[in-house]
Amino acid sequence: MSGRHVTAGAPVPVVLAGARGHGRWHLGNIRRLQARGVVRLAGICELTPLTEDEIPDGLGRPEQSGDLGALLDSTGARIAVICTPIPTHTDLALTAAERGVHLLLEKPPAPSEAEFRRMADGVAKAGVRCQIGFQSLGSHALPAIRELLAQGAVGAVAGIGGAGAWSRPEAYYRRAPWAGRRRLHGADVVDGVLTNPLAHAVATALALGGADRAEDVTGIETELLRANDIESDDTSCVRVTTAQGRPVTVAATLCATEPDEPYVVVHGSRGRITFWYKQDRVLLQRAGHGPQEYEYGRTDLLENLVGHLTEGTALLVPPAATGAFMKVVEAIRLAPDPAPLPGTAWHRLPGEGRRVIPGVEGLVAAAADTLALYSELDAPWARPSKDPHAPETPHAPDAPHTDEVSTR
Repeated sequence: MSGRHVTAGAPVPVVLAGARGHGRWHLGNIRRLQARGVVRLAGICELTPLTEDEIPDGLGRPEQSGDLGALLDSTGARIAVICTPIPTHTDLALTAAERGVHLLLEKPPAPSEAEFRRMADGVAKAGVRCQIGFQSLGSHALPAIRELLAQGAVGAVAGIGGAGAWSRPEAYYRRAPWAGRRRLHGADVVDGVLTNPLAHAVATALALGGADRAEDVTGIETELLRANDIESDDTSCVRVTTAQGRPVTVAATLCATEPDEPYVVVHGSRGRITFWYKQDRVLLQRAGHGPQEYEYGRTDLLENLVGHLTEGTALLVPPAATGAFMKVVEAIRLAPDPAPLPGTAWHRLPGEGRRVIPGVEGLVAAAADTLALYSELDAPWARPSKDPHAPETPHAPDAPHTDEVSTR
């Protein structure tokens, strides 16, 4: 293994790029691992330095700079955690890789397949290790579910569904210039519900469907809509056709009246397995048995990366394991701009500053349950037009066409 040498048993020096917003979670996680002697926060990269009050107790006074390359050089960091705006991921990852610094790169890893390829190729050429920050893929529930499937617990797998019914206020889209955008200053952003806030639902569903690599995907259908006054989508669904012949359908919204925990469900011929991935909770329902519920632990991805570098532990989420997810990102990027929902389909909740779509929670759940798209469930507002560049594909009688990208 090339890259900067990592000494087993000593805290690994880490630089965090992007310490505000979701970066605060990483600060807390680094603090937890630092207290255990696993890592040491050597530096923080922010254009505006953090104040003392913004740095959690126990992390000392790490060096700060707005220049990631200079900070990596001066601190001698072995790992860079990158939690910056989506369009910056590739360039910052390559800045670290060129210095032999290993990476924990937040999801989505890139806003396009071309940028993802540039990042992954650059990392491989530099000989450094890169972990993509899909924390749900560190859940111990995934190997447990795979073992249940291998044992035939629910019979033959027919498909995988995913459902995410969340809510975000209108202010969520004003928190950063790139929020809710498909493009910014000519660069791809693709900050949609399936590619960013509920990206874990997509990645986890693909992983349980045995279709996490790019070559596992043969076709993608998308329906992208928005209730908010944004450029990107806030209520969408996608159906992935996999090489294994098992469809993966994920439906999501940020306009739920009553937000709930997102989940992925494996449909079998004799039962089903539901996985609430944020809670690491699994429900097994099968013919001839009562329901069985399990809770699992989770391996932290930064800790796993350190273990990989020091002890040879298998890396949980290398770039190749997110190739199928990036196919979905690319399909969404290439799809026509999201259709605005009619004003009759949504309303603003008084005093809460958020837009909600009545009944969307049930529709999201129905999509995951039936592996159907919104339009096939007769949602009155889901009537997408077909992408004129997509190949002809069969649809159910009288069902409207959807935007489809073939990946063959």
